[in-house]
Amino acid sequence: MTQRRDFIKKSAAGAAGLAIGGIGLNARSYASIIGANDRIHLAIIGIRNQGTVHIHSFCDLKDSRNVVVKTLCDADERLFPPAVEIVTKKTGVQPLVHWDLKRVLEDKEIDAVSVVTPNHWHALATIWACQAGKHVYVEKPASHNVWEGRKMIEAARKYGVRVQVGLNNRSSAHVIEAIKFLHEGGIGEVFMARALCFKARDSYGIAKDSLPPAGFHYDRWLGPAPYRPYNEKRSHYNWHWYWDTGNGDTGNTGPHQLDLARWGMNLNEHPVSIYSAGGLYGLRREECGTRTPGKMVYGGVETYGRDKTSQETPNTQTAAFKYADGRMIEFECRGRYTNHEGSSGQEVGNLFYGSEGWLEISGATWRAFREREREPFAGSKERARGADGDHWANFLDAVRSGRNEDLHCDIHEGFYSSALPLLANISYRVGRSLSFMGDYERFADDPEADTLLTRAYRRPYVVPEEV
Repeated sequence: MTQRRDFIKKSAAGAAGLAIGGIGLNARSYASIIGANDRIHLAIIGIRNQGTVHIHSFCDLKDSRNVVVKTLCDADERLFPPAVEIVTKKTGVQPLVHWDLKRVLEDKEIDAVSVVTPNHWHALATIWACQAGKHVYVEKPASHNVWEGRKMIEAARKYGVRVQVGLNNRSSAHVIEAIKFLHEGGIGEVFMARALCFKARDSYGIAKDSLPPAGFHYDRWLGPAPYRPYNEKRSHYNWHWYWDTGNGDTGNTGPHQLDLARWGMNLNEHPVSIYSAGGLYGLRREECGTRTPGKMVYGGVETYGRDKTSQETPNTQTAAFKYADGRMIEFECRGRYTNHEGSSGQEVGNLFYGSEGWLEISGATWRAFREREREPFAGSKERARGADGDHWANFLDAVRSGRNEDLHCDIHEGFYSSALPLLANISYRVGRSLSFMGDYERFADDPEADTLLTRAYRRPYVVPEEV
């Protein structure tokens, strides 16, 4: 198969040379175009938790999209056996494994990679992959900070590869229907959207620093983040709750809902002002005499009731974004016990407010209400099979077509939506309202806030100025 693909690429190159120049492709980007009958060889980078979702999702497309998961990559070698078993059972092909991302990207047979690492690795892994001529599916948020998100766009365009961001609501048939309804004036002029993230989470606890487990390449896992001793409460899944590696629930579930808010309001720009406030509430400030018995939760980690935690990010946070035309997006994260919002008690979802009514999106369903009426006048029908769409299939289809516009969430869209929670967190951390100059992607007269638009990278894991 490799020889056949190489033959096709080489034989077509001479005849298509003028055409390539005409559409702005260089030799590397032309080499990344995959024929309809060629098998796509994929590597999945980061195979724990959400990485397992990617493994299942791409394996399920083996026949319909002619894709094979060739390689699994993770800094923790302990994760390989069960992941290899999934791929082998689902596809009949035993994948290669490697802990070193660089080695995976050197494999010329790999056409695309799926980046499911902790947030602090998203940008660098994507940029390295683009430089190696690989197409990229990268989980949300697209980047760990705003500056490196812009570099991801530059890399995707420079190397002519497709980069899809994992804001998978963009592929849901019912959500697409709801957005179309909004854009066509279904509830009049939409002046505000409200994004909800109500997830009650117990304490993730505290632990002493220790040596990394055998098989866990901790230095590689840290990557761009500052060096600090290994601590299990800062490692697998718990990394979400520390600024070096994660972005809290605002940057975890928030990107999905903020993306829908921005999309539904057709706001294709940055906000001009941001304000966010919150804190870590409802947990003990001091260690108690005995630890609450651990409870295993989503993410494969333990929680401990209301015990003291070393978590840095807030569990309760509100944010307001105002745009140049005066319209607004609100976001609220509630990490403790709470009532719900919307007509049927939404915990995670979106509410849109228009001049003639309001609309709610919850998962793959939506309902619209006229003025003060309590019964919906429009909405999605009974949830049909496949209503959620397939974001992974869309990525593979765009890889074959070679067209960025075929992606449901190209890196440009994913960046603008991911920037919203990142900007909210900056406002929260500096403790004040911020004015943002979108054209320059800088704050107005606020050098302290500007420093949080990027980070000091730990060598050699540096996102370059020139990608």
